[in-house]
Amino acid sequence: MKVLVFSSLAYSLVNFRGDLLKAMIDNGHDVIACAPDRDVATERKLAEMGVEFHLTPMQRTGTSVLSDLRLLSSYVLAIWRHKPDIVLAYTQKPIIYGGIAARFAAAGSRPRFYALMSGLGQVFSTDADYPGWLRAAVVRLYRTALAHARTTFVFNADDRNDMIALGIVNREQRVIKVPGSGVSLERFPPSPPVTDPIRFLLIARLMRNKGIMEFLEASRVVRQTYPGCQFQVVGRCEDENPSGISHEESQRLAAQYGVELVPGTDDVRPYLAACSVFVLPSYYREGLPRTILEALASGRPIITTDLPGCRDAIRPGHNGMLVLPRSAESLAEAMKKFAADPSLVERMSSASLEIAREIYDVRKVNHQLLGEMDLLRSSNTQTPQGVTHSDRHSQKQLRVRAEG
Repeated sequence: MKVLVFSSLAYSLVNFRGDLLKAMIDNGHDVIACAPDRDVATERKLAEMGVEFHLTPMQRTGTSVLSDLRLLSSYVLAIWRHKPDIVLAYTQKPIIYGGIAARFAAAGSRPRFYALMSGLGQVFSTDADYPGWLRAAVVRLYRTALAHARTTFVFNADDRNDMIALGIVNREQRVIKVPGSGVSLERFPPSPPVTDPIRFLLIARLMRNKGIMEFLEASRVVRQTYPGCQFQVVGRCEDENPSGISHEESQRLAAQYGVELVPGTDDVRPYLAACSVFVLPSYYREGLPRTILEALASGRPIITTDLPGCRDAIRPGHNGMLVLPRSAESLAEAMKKFAADPSLVERMSSASLEIAREIYDVRKVNHQLLGEMDLLRSSNTQTPQGVTHSDRHSQKQLRVRAEG
């Protein structure tokens, strides 16, 4: 089959979806990946995998109607040119305009459309300061795009119910929860956690609704009692995002709070290996943060907010702690528990690794996704656990479990 993949950032095609694209190729399918930006390194990696790259213009964070119409036109043209059997889209604008574009195709050549909802997006965040009409418009666009989707994949236990409540989908539409995008246990091998000193690490785009300010303030509070603790933030600046922190401001804040700031990296593994505890105090409307999964696989305890997406991979007291959103005080109290008892780091590290292997192995997640999209070759129907699902009845049972 031919699969057309719509994304909002070239880098994400390899960093977030590379294992899925490779699994499609390994199952004998032709894959064309689309993004709005040129990234030489990404395009080279895609070519090495056997994935064709196609440029589609997009204003990622804007609300320009003209820009979005250009994006829709480019998607319609891509579908007309490549004549895919399947269109798979992820992130907000590709899902909305990819779903609408798929409906424009002629009835006899209309591709099957699948949406990978990695989160409802910033407009639905608890801190969203957007006008009511914009949220209403996004709901209507989502509803139109997903009306004929074969399956909508969601990453956490809350999104399906919220999508129904918002009127984006109805109860009859096929919405399946999957364990996020999964994580490669080979790419993110475990390492012994650092316990001297206790080092807290936050990896995220530099946006206020990722909890950056709460992390900085909590670092100040914790140091008053445990001056030996260290704090590190790794992330790219988001100058164009309404919630973004500019490069200049990030440098000022790092100096003000005495926190080490790494302005983005293509490889977070050294930072995970050098930390004691991974922290993500986000109140952005997450799907299931990839950074949390990478921290689990690396064998690190997690501190994150008790909100949809963030809390899904956490068993409080077992592999991490949940804190109140927007509360530096709650975050500081959780950090202090690790600083006071470093043995918690080692105990919860083992629990995180166990959860990563049990639930979030990317091979298991991709097997589920490809099975739902009927992209598994008959000779490749064994799950990573060795359970065979070669007949349709077994596949149906697998899907029912996924929906539960």
